[in-house]
Amino acid sequence: MLLEGSCHCGAVTFSLTSAHPYPYQRCYCSICRKTQGGGGYAINLGGDAGSLKVRGRKHISIYHARLKPKGAKRAHASSAERHFCQHCGSGLWLFSPEWPELIHPFASAIDTPLPVPPEHTHLLLDSKASWVEVDKRPGDQVFEGYPQESIADWHERLGLAR
Repeated sequence: MLLEGSCHCGAVTFSLTSAHPYPYQRCYCSICRKTQGGGGYAINLGGDAGSLKVRGRKHISIYHARLKPKGAKRAHASSAERHFCQHCGSGLWLFSPEWPELIHPFASAIDTPLPVPPEHTHLLLDSKASWVEVDKRPGDQVFEGYPQESIADWHERLGLAR
């Protein structure tokens, strides 16, 4: 599926192909919540990094989140790159050098109509803000940390891969 996205002010537009376009994965970690999650979570999709086309790249800034593992004395910068518009602050996508073939666009930046997922996966609830209510529905999966199932595996299990 071709995904087209943009920032709020229109300085950046982008497109990429995705075999896994269902916005099902709700991440409640503090990074996603603070950079993307107005409702207390963010939704990331999976796309083919080789297909990414960007207009307005000069308007993009990159944020490397600060990570401080439990028990560690110091934080370090994440290798993952969160791309956002330097003018309006809209989050666009995440790229991690650990998975160079993938781009994870934020569902909130996608302008293309997305398919409605038949179930949701709520993850990293161990760092959820106290004010956030998890809207768990029948069939949803809930994880304190990361699930074993990847975005691709979820789509495959439900027969939704395109």
